[in-house]
Amino acid sequence: MGEQKKEYDNIPGTFVFDADRSSQGYHINMFCMSLLKAENRAEFKANEEKYLDKFPMTPEQREAVLKRQWNRMLELGGNIYFTAKLGATDGLSFQQVAAMMTGKTQEEYAQMMLDGGRNPDGNRYKSEWEGKK
Repeated sequence: MGEQKKEYDNIPGTFVFDADRSSQGYHINMFCMSLLKAENRAEFKANEEKYLDKFPMTPEQREAVLKRQWNRMLELGGNIYFTAKLGATDGLSFQQVAAMMTGKTQEEYAQMMLDGGRNPDGNRYKSEWEGKK
């Protein structure tokens, strides 16, 4: 993204869905929202590449969808709640998708959340260039 750096861009593993990212991801999010309709889900599952032709996504967004690169979809402007529609179309729960995004099994992810989530120690800033006052 060519936008001005924001303080929250320095948080590891986090892609904040702000106005810039919303604009960037408009078409990927419209694709995901189209999956709310059963007929669209069926059409997508019958021929994913052809169905995606309806949405002028970037090649990177298209690849992320086809390869189910969940974190990459968010980086490219996908909204977590919209991309969850793709997971549901694949028969996945939100927890299963979240586990994949963290590199854990569903059971490991569930236990991590029951234990209070990820430990933030050492996971505050990507670099020293911003974020500290």
